[in-house]
Amino acid sequence: MAAVTILDVLRTKRDGGELSDEQIHWFIANYTDGTVADEQASALLMAVFFRGMSGRELATWTEAMIDSGVRMDLSGVGRPTVDKHSTGGVGDKISLPLSPLVAACGAAVPQLSGRGLGHTGGTLDKMEAIPGWRPQVSAAEYLALLADPGAVICAASSNLAPADRRMYALRDVTATVESVPLIASSIMSKKIAEGTESLVLDVKFGSGAFLVEEERARELARTMVDLGTANGVRTAALLTDMGTPLGRTAGNALEVAESVEVLAGGGPPDVVELTLALAELMCELAGLDADPAAVLAGGSAMDVWRTMVSAQGGDPDAPLPRAPHVETVAAGADGVLTLLDARSVGEAAWRLGAGRSRKEHPVSASAGVVWRARPGDPVRAGEVLFELHADDPTRIPAAREALEGAWAVGDQAPPPAPLVAARIDGDDR
Repeated sequence: MAAVTILDVLRTKRDGGELSDEQIHWFIANYTDGTVADEQASALLMAVFFRGMSGRELATWTEAMIDSGVRMDLSGVGRPTVDKHSTGGVGDKISLPLSPLVAACGAAVPQLSGRGLGHTGGTLDKMEAIPGWRPQVSAAEYLALLADPGAVICAASSNLAPADRRMYALRDVTATVESVPLIASSIMSKKIAEGTESLVLDVKFGSGAFLVEEERARELARTMVDLGTANGVRTAALLTDMGTPLGRTAGNALEVAESVEVLAGGGPPDVVELTLALAELMCELAGLDADPAAVLAGGSAMDVWRTMVSAQGGDPDAPLPRAPHVETVAAGADGVLTLLDARSVGEAAWRLGAGRSRKEHPVSASAGVVWRARPGDPVRAGEVLFELHADDPTRIPAAREALEGAWAVGDQAPPPAPLVAARIDGDDR
């Protein structure tokens, strides 16, 4: 057989053909070690964006990305392992209360997390708002935390699916982020490599989501569930609505405070609802006979949270950063809030400094948006609807502009939409 060359790989996919297993493994290995140049990899990613991948191609592509690094062994932690991954949204702080809750139910939760980009926040950015908390842990610390208290939120090591690290950065600058095969392989290569036995996916749709259309989100969920199942990971997904932002806050320290409220037995009803829905599914896949609602009410999840934070240098009792500049947006008329657009709220938080446009940019711990009402809530003229929190007051006018058209007041409440639209399991067809 002739040796594989990059031009053969590019021509095959450009012309709509299927890449062979040999071509895929060759490309991933040679791109990871720098033999294949970024411009050549960019051309292949664009070809995949337009031509797609067969099921066999995607399975091999994901396998090759896993094989580019190490596959962790969590068999010695003494608990069933189960992780959760969200495709991201506005106000999506669910990992913060969820991880300690599921650990308090008896599982080990290896939450290898990332940073935010654009209008969606990143779990590490939120956690770094806690004074002293550090995202890096050693391999020994990681395994020890999974054994007791049973959960860890941290940055992934550089030897976990390194092919994805390079490819993700390239997708971000080549307009190929939205490809379902590339999204699925990116997420699942890391999650499979981390060694978890079970995985729950929170795949979002709506204006504030990565994929706006529900059917596209369903396609992604189905693809990822199939990849996990094929690789021996018990996998299921929930399709959840991100047309309206989650909770009452978008911003790093603001979302930490809201998460702690949930762990203390309060918090916004939608955040509690989704936290419990995901916790129940995670416990089911992990084979645990636990009642997450009862565990949450009992306070043990808060104990796990405090231990988790302290173990990574954070002070769970320290005051969270507060923005020095807070301005408000008020309702112009009496009525009912009929619209609260997630993407617009996320854009406002980003403009205030809570997010970044490039991965290397810093974020503000204290910046963000607080909303006082959700669709269906009554409002009165002059009543505060939004708080805009910023370190730099010159950012506030742009945030106000982002909120124009983000909300509406009418006479009738909109019909309620379910937060969880569907569940997708490994044996669904």
